[in-house]
Amino acid sequence: MKKFLIPLVLFAVLVGFLAVGLNRDPREVPSPLVGKPAPAFSLPQLAAPEKSFSPEQMKGQVWVFNVWASWCVSCRQEHPLLVEFARAGVAPLIGLDYKDKREDGLRWLKQFGNPYDLSAFDADGRVGIDYGVYGVPETYVIDKQGVIRHKHIGPVTVEALEKTIIPLINELKRS
Repeated sequence: MKKFLIPLVLFAVLVGFLAVGLNRDPREVPSPLVGKPAPAFSLPQLAAPEKSFSPEQMKGQVWVFNVWASWCVSCRQEHPLLVEFARAGVAPLIGLDYKDKREDGLRWLKQFGNPYDLSAFDADGRVGIDYGVYGVPETYVIDKQGVIRHKHIGPVTVEALEKTIIPLINELKRS
């Protein structure tokens, strides 16, 4: 009797774990970076390679960091929302052109509009790795002290902007 009970219990536990996992939203993967300082880097700007960008330049401001690429189909989906977000002037929007070719990134922004205050150019993807990028697009809200306060995986949606990102930005601006 005991021989049959142990596999049955193990099977029930496995089914329980699977049931919990299947009911979770894959966009809500917890990031170990939330609540920690944004990784430091210095990269050339996409449009002006003679100039560089570092998160240190954003200290004292709440800002949004969006990882994108010209080859990213989902980036096209979120792009019109980012253009609207930028027009609203809620917070500075900095892009990270991830594992792309400079000419492709520039062409893409010219074709679809450029919502970014600037885009840093991460040709080899090293900065993306430091930020724990699973895939593009990904969006981070970073506070005045340079601490990551939120990570959004996948295309930004109207709901994510209205219910999470913009309220968080407004709260961080007040503190």
